[in-house]
Amino acid sequence: MLSLNLRLGRGFVNYGVCRQSLRNFAAAGDKNNNGSDNASDVDERHPLHGIRILDLSRIIAGPYCTMVLADLGAEVIKVERPHFGDEARKWGPPFLEKSKDAAYFLAPNRNKRSICIDIKRGTGLLHRLAEISDVLVENYVPGTLDRYGLGYEQLRKVNPKLIYCSLTGYGSVGPYAKRPGYDVIASSVGGLMHITGEREGPPSKVGVAVTDMSTGLYAHGAILAALFQRTRTQRGQKIDVDLLSTCCSLLLNVGSNYLNSGVEAGRMGTAHSSIVPYQSFKTKDGYLTLGTGSDVQFEDLCRRLKVEHLPQDPKFRTNKDRVENRKELLSILEEMLAEDTSRNWMKLFEGASFPVGPVNSIPEVFEDEHIKAIGLVKSLRHPKDGTVKVVGPPVVFSEARNDARTAPPILGQHTDEVLSELLGYGQEELDKLKKDNIIQ
Repeated sequence: MLSLNLRLGRGFVNYGVCRQSLRNFAAAGDKNNNGSDNASDVDERHPLHGIRILDLSRIIAGPYCTMVLADLGAEVIKVERPHFGDEARKWGPPFLEKSKDAAYFLAPNRNKRSICIDIKRGTGLLHRLAEISDVLVENYVPGTLDRYGLGYEQLRKVNPKLIYCSLTGYGSVGPYAKRPGYDVIASSVGGLMHITGEREGPPSKVGVAVTDMSTGLYAHGAILAALFQRTRTQRGQKIDVDLLSTCCSLLLNVGSNYLNSGVEAGRMGTAHSSIVPYQSFKTKDGYLTLGTGSDVQFEDLCRRLKVEHLPQDPKFRTNKDRVENRKELLSILEEMLAEDTSRNWMKLFEGASFPVGPVNSIPEVFEDEHIKAIGLVKSLRHPKDGTVKVVGPPVVFSEARNDARTAPPILGQHTDEVLSELLGYGQEELDKLKKDNIIQ
């Protein structure tokens, strides 16, 4: 059995403190998520209490990774370019009224402190911060940070225990290594756009940066694994995570079907290549998505629709039969489901054995009674714009804390605080660094 006192590198963290029930903390109201901007909000109930992350990443993948780690209690110091900052701050409209940051920036940057250091001229400062950090996360084109003395081989000499995570478009080796990478490009090269969209339509991207976010989640898991391994080896290591490899991993059954059977997938809209029915259907006032993953579930659907004879038809008896006769079965279901509203169908399907749900608009999502009941949306005090709202962590622990505590920082909000608190700089030294345009 693992000890409850798990050494992650710089200290012991006691996890056997203060049991909490599932969703209890998440739905507890504003008491725990007012955005007090106080480091004392992190305590030993947070699994990553005591872990410090130096975050040199921008845009989505890297910041999403470090936000997930910050929710778990890690101290995340977001290093930004003076006077410009993370490019996502400008990805709008919409923008916040006073800080002028884009709402886009709010999504992956809560629970962090922002400092502004010129990486070309502030190498010494970053070395000192890396020396007292557990993890460094960056998403520059491979080789860029090496030119400024901030590559892995350079920083491992500064801190042999440092876990250095690089998120790139294509990895650090291979013919594409030096190419810049964005989510939509990786989704194109990695085949995800080829299989997304209507059957007769053009390729389509997913509505959010799913490859970026998935890469961030892979990186978050890899960092946790490296931290755990360090408890045995007392050594850090370099982690490479890239968008293209992540996208290929997301192909899942589509990739497996091709690799093992030579079957190439095409676009199918909301339908599924191996399960029928499993898609969205037009109703009187919108769309409804349902799926029957077993013959029993299909029988339940037909019983509720009062077409009990369909499962007895040899063309629809098994899932294999239904896939082979997809067009005929879907034509029947489409005609029936178009006769009533999504709301009425949901009432009819209440308690069904098969999964079913309406295709909600974004306002309908956040007005949904379940989303409200579990307290998923959090309100955080912002240093300039009053209150901002974020979607809180989707993972809930029975004993640990995983929470949205502070609003995404304004540019350079914590530069003086971090450099004085962690490196001992006095006001005179800070003023000199600002005058020399090394920090903001």
